Amino acid sequence: MDRTTHALAVTLFSEILTADQLLRNRLSRSLPRGMEISHFSVLNHLARFGVERSPAQLARSFHVTRGAMTNTLRKLEAQGYVHIRPDWEDARRKMVAISPAGLRARDEALAAVAPMVSELVRELGQDKVRAVLPILREFRLKLEDGGG
Repeated sequence: MDRTTHALAVTLFSEILTADQLLRNRLSRSLPRGMEISHFSVLNHLARFGVERSPAQLARSFHVTRGAMTNTLRKLEAQGYVHIRPDWEDARRKMVAISPAGLRARDEALAAVAPMVSELVRELGQDKVRAVLPILREFRLKLEDGGG
């Protein structure tokens, strides 16, 4: 790798990591009390797709260990935000669905973070945000495929 490519790569990752940390800090402060980003992410995923998922499927979707996902799901179930049931076809597996309370919590969380995210989009400008989305998406897909 030549020096220019190396410097560009270091700058790219520094910007992404810093932006990620800043965004996570802002999101954490905007979420309803007691809700963590991981909780919101799982609830949002289940609400968006509207189908039950196994803990293993969720762990793969979020690129976390099954243990980490089980811990998150346990917390969400204790709050009444998800229902976890045995898989009727394979008793060794479980299936997870968002509950009505989970949908309400997700909607409240979206309402809480929307002003902050909307303000960022306004400050950057819609055209810039639209322009960067395909690049970020391609970047994410390359990372998911193990490429790069």
